[in-house]
Amino acid sequence: MSSGSMNEADHARIAEAIRAAESRTSGEIYAVLARRSDSYFYVAGFTAACGILFAAVVVAVAAHWYWFTLPLPVFGLAILAAFLAAVLVLWLLPGITMWLVPRRIRYKRAHLNAIQQFLARNVHLTTQRTGVLLFVSLAERYAEVVADAGINAKVHQDEWNGIVAILTEHADRDELADGFLKAIGRAGQLLEEHFPRGLDDANELDDHLVEL
Repeated sequence: MSSGSMNEADHARIAEAIRAAESRTSGEIYAVLARRSDSYFYVAGFTAACGILFAAVVVAVAAHWYWFTLPLPVFGLAILAAFLAAVLVLWLLPGITMWLVPRRIRYKRAHLNAIQQFLARNVHLTTQRTGVLLFVSLAERYAEVVADAGINAKVHQDEWNGIVAILTEHADRDELADGFLKAIGRAGQLLEEHFPRGLDDANELDDHLVEL
């Protein structure tokens, strides 16, 4: 997925796109870009430890099979050294941790982060419950649309899945800003269709992209 480079011009374009979309609807659009949703240090450490223990069993069985004697203290110290080396590598090179984390766990943590952002940014507190969060977490290669109850009652999940596809496809091509612009435009169309702007409508959320 994208390296996540977003400059001031990109932020300005996204903010303007949000304002333009919200000018036609009573809904609210909020955008969040996260570099990663968790450090995964302990998850990766557990995976590495399991791998080391499995390798130790294989070595022990092979040594027994070929009548090779491994002194128990040496064998134990070798396992300890391997584990400490793995922890050091994960600590110094955090990017490696993602290779050791199952996709199911990555997606679960990213989804949890999306929900946390939805609540922390008060997207759930709009007057008509018409807030929409567009969320991308780069390290997990994950995108999600979190819509409040008022919107989900009228907009089918397939529509949100189409916006998620826009975000992920553009992120994979390192076109994050364009992805957000198209996703915002599509979200604005859906909101305008079901929640047209009223005469007394007020802007309830900030119109900008938040980077974490």
